[in-house]
Amino acid sequence: MDIAKLATLDAIVSDTEFSGVIHVRQGEQNLYQKAFGDADRSNQIPNALDTRFGIASGTKFFTALAIGKLIEAGKLDFSSKIAGLIPWNFQHYSREITVRQLLTHTSGIPDYYDEEKVDDFDNFKVEVPWYELKGPRDYLAVFPDEAMKFPPGERFSYSNSGYILLGVLIEEVSGMPYREFVEKGVFAPAGMERSGYFAMNKLPGGTACGYVEEENGWRTNIYNLPIIGASDGGAYTTIHDMASLWDAFWGYRILSQEMVEIYTAPYVEASSEGVGKFYGHGIWIRTGAELGTEEYIVGEDAGVSFYSGVIRAKNLLVTVMSNTTSGAWPILGAIREILND
Repeated sequence: MDIAKLATLDAIVSDTEFSGVIHVRQGEQNLYQKAFGDADRSNQIPNALDTRFGIASGTKFFTALAIGKLIEAGKLDFSSKIAGLIPWNFQHYSREITVRQLLTHTSGIPDYYDEEKVDDFDNFKVEVPWYELKGPRDYLAVFPDEAMKFPPGERFSYSNSGYILLGVLIEEVSGMPYREFVEKGVFAPAGMERSGYFAMNKLPGGTACGYVEEENGWRTNIYNLPIIGASDGGAYTTIHDMASLWDAFWGYRILSQEMVEIYTAPYVEASSEGVGKFYGHGIWIRTGAELGTEEYIVGEDAGVSFYSGVIRAKNLLVTVMSNTTSGAWPILGAIREILND
């Protein structure tokens, strides 16, 4: 592992016109942390190390941690059937779906944002206007009127709908709005002071706008995503808050050691995502890498690309956040090549 080669990332950033932030840490030493591009292109406000970025589906980890808090409090169990806990007509959906199956994407529930069917992620739409999707319950109106994809527990199939149901479940069981429960139960103990769920038409200062590239330039993603994040995606955070989250997670300040071990065990093979990829409970696991097993969270939406993961065998943390649809991926690929050298 030639750490000195991380300096070559500057050239790769220039070649790819990367916009976002990069953080590579080993132990307590920051090997590389830099910000590039603009958070607000119209007003030429640059990205900074403390800029908040949308993380799309990386948000699912927060939801999974919140569920873990409720399980440890004795208010839920992995085997709890959600049909008995959520006041909703499941119609075509199985009433045998459990909390664990939702957490591990093995429920078989049809997905309102099925990545196996969507062709154009930058222009995806649902039947309800994006500005009406303000909380997990609002998404129930856009769930597909379809039969189950497969019987609960049969296999892996990534499901945003499943994590929406977990958000509704959090509200039912805790008696608190989803976002408030996550802020108190996850962000606060992790010291994530700049993270949150912010309305896209009312972003706080120091938050990056998301951008979609088009033939004639770029546009913001404000009309492409729900107005505010929910339990399947849409939270905002920073590279330093992500480092704090991982430290708190592995330090058992959010969940117990027993629960952390359950969450990070490779529960189901995600063969549709590539060789050596598994899913735990709200977290991805990649085995077979030269440096060791990689545990990570990831997300992509119109104007958003995000990755944050750890390789515990080398005490490495890598986070890449971009306010463009696919800007993070060339940078992440380059970092992996450098670390594996």
